[in-house]
Amino acid sequence: MFTGIIEEVGNIKYFDGTNIEIECTEVLKSTNVGESIAINGVCETVTELHSNTFCAKISPETLAVTTFKNFKKNDKVNLERALTLNSRLGGHLVTGHIDCRGKLTKIEQTGDFYNLEFEIPEKHSKYIIYKGSITINGISLTVAEVENNSVRIAVIPHTYRNTNLKDLKTGDEVNIETDIIGKYVEKILSAGNNKENRISMEFLAENGFV
Repeated sequence: MFTGIIEEVGNIKYFDGTNIEIECTEVLKSTNVGESIAINGVCETVTELHSNTFCAKISPETLAVTTFKNFKKNDKVNLERALTLNSRLGGHLVTGHIDCRGKLTKIEQTGDFYNLEFEIPEKHSKYIIYKGSITINGISLTVAEVENNSVRIAVIPHTYRNTNLKDLKTGDEVNIETDIIGKYVEKILSAGNNKENRISMEFLAENGFV
């Protein structure tokens, strides 16, 4: 589990589609082989540690679901070590399991602040609510506005400067993880699997909700 509070922006030193090596400093502290580090919001296991880099192996599923397929040498990535039981939960509960890719559609600067709009797949928009939490490239952010499958995020200067949001351009893809609580609520109410939404007025009536 993670918090969505980025500790450091690392630099991709090597990536061949399976093996990745990332140059960094802060997240290497107190980290051991076998532990987890979130790379742009994706939970990955550390397979090797060096003085200023760590390595991980990327699965075919990760390549299919995330933006990792677009990675190249010298790309900047957001990094966060796994949450410990005595950590402050400054963001929200983040699993590191990406739901989908989103696309940046608009960047607008207002004073020192930035408004970023993202388009996400329609089937995932049901998990996003006004003033709720969303994870974008591993960053815990608050939804400022949601309309259909468009999400607007108001980003403070510190977050913009200290993550790879500042490197995004219109049309770029990002990793999206929606709030885990909404997915568990849907699972409980659906009385089935969580691959489709089975909640209906008939279901609610049968189970005494209406």
